Amino acid sequence: MHSNHLLLEEPIRMASILQPSKPSFFPAMTKIVGTLGPRSESVEIISSLLKAGMSVARFDFSWGDAEVHQKTLENLKVAVRCTKKLCAAMLDTVGPELQVVNKTGQAISLKEDGIVTLTPDLDKEASSELLPINFASLSKAVKKGDTVFMGKYLFTGSETTSVWLEVSEVSGDEVVCVVKNTATLDGTLFTLHASQVRIDFPTLSEKDKEAISTWGVKNKIDFLSLSYTRHAEDVRQARVFLSKLGELSQTHIFAKIENIEGLTHFDEILQEADGIILSRGNLGIDAPPEKVFLFQKAALYKCNMAGKPAVVTRVVDSMTNNLRPTRAEATDVANAVLDGSDAILLGAETFRGLYPVETISTVGRICYEAEKVFNQDLYFKKTVKYVGEPMTHLESIASSAVRAAIKVKASVIVCFTSSGRAARLIAKYRPTMPVLSVVIPRLKTNQLRWSFSGSFEARQSLIVRGLFPMLADPRHPAESTNTTNESVLKVALDHGKASGIIKSHDRVVVCQKVGDSSVVKIIELED
Repeated sequence: MHSNHLLLEEPIRMASILQPSKPSFFPAMTKIVGTLGPRSESVEIISSLLKAGMSVARFDFSWGDAEVHQKTLENLKVAVRCTKKLCAAMLDTVGPELQVVNKTGQAISLKEDGIVTLTPDLDKEASSELLPINFASLSKAVKKGDTVFMGKYLFTGSETTSVWLEVSEVSGDEVVCVVKNTATLDGTLFTLHASQVRIDFPTLSEKDKEAISTWGVKNKIDFLSLSYTRHAEDVRQARVFLSKLGELSQTHIFAKIENIEGLTHFDEILQEADGIILSRGNLGIDAPPEKVFLFQKAALYKCNMAGKPAVVTRVVDSMTNNLRPTRAEATDVANAVLDGSDAILLGAETFRGLYPVETISTVGRICYEAEKVFNQDLYFKKTVKYVGEPMTHLESIASSAVRAAIKVKASVIVCFTSSGRAARLIAKYRPTMPVLSVVIPRLKTNQLRWSFSGSFEARQSLIVRGLFPMLADPRHPAESTNTTNESVLKVALDHGKASGIIKSHDRVVVCQKVGDSSVVKIIELED
């Protein structure tokens, strides 16, 4: 049975579909980003998360200070050494987030049809009648009938911990609202979202800049998640800021699309960013529910064709408190994979959830099953047609490597790369087999000391679907001879054999540079 996304053999036998899948070294080609927090900060738990399939650790600076995150990151480093599994680090900025300030921390109960006033006066105490907010211009940005959403831990959608408000009148600097559902707000800070209202805050706040220039520089972060990206200029400004921070000039910027404004300027943002995060929690509030599936499919298609990683959020919210996802959530994860997502980002599920390890394991298994029926042949043809002719030299080599691997039923594609670009281009064509990205370090200097590049490039592959990096011995130069290339290839193949992805008599497609030429070759392994 062929459809736009699915590839199933006829006749479809339900008994065969229900048979358990064989275990594999890579749980899935789709990557998993886990948010580390109170429930996932110990070496033991982080080690389990890595073994379960987490390849990128997200540090959310809208919660906790640098000291807390540093302790967790040190535990991550220990876990990486113990498990021998690479993991990248992502710093997620706060951005122009509107917040309700509850200094006392006492629970606030709001009743349906009640009246509550939003005030910019932060000296006032929060109550069920009055809520202080950190945005003085809200009264100028909203009008009667507008929707305001409020909740803890972003937007859970739970009617008991999140509340919908409707603006009934604007009085000076204050906004008077009608409560649309009964809820109890607990904690010192709640996130506030005014639907389809432009908030005149800088995308990269001073607090964000401080976190990046101190914690980010100290830890050489691999990815920067730029919250509430609304324009391409937001990405350009963030890149200029990073370029002044030494090695962070290599940090990849992922534009986090969270509102209608960001979607409106999506094409220009995609051109500037290294990747996209679709923040469906916020987008689901800003956009009508019936449009959610449509912007997801459109955005992922655009990212796929541009060859830039796309990350989808908010897929298994219920696993924050439950051991199993709902049927709708399990289907949602699979559809994200079939739509072309490179990675699934887990937030509350691993940050404060009761079952962080089980969540990653479950999401990994669902991704693996979805990948088995992904119609790669149709996807490949669609991508080649989109790229058009004449192709660039690299694009031609990448697509040829994937075509050859599929034709000879290769078990793996091995790609030698220095910048990671060649490997990412191969992954763009979504081969059905893993791509082993062998990163060849380069020797560089800043006039004061010599160092090797390569670790950044290797870790940044960890968010790309189907890419699995390994760092080669730095004694082998990037533009090397046949002899040294064969030596590195042997190490890569031995790694593949030890991992269980390569067996005797398997065919392997190798993509490498020899002198000024790029070469794609097919080798068959002996005993």
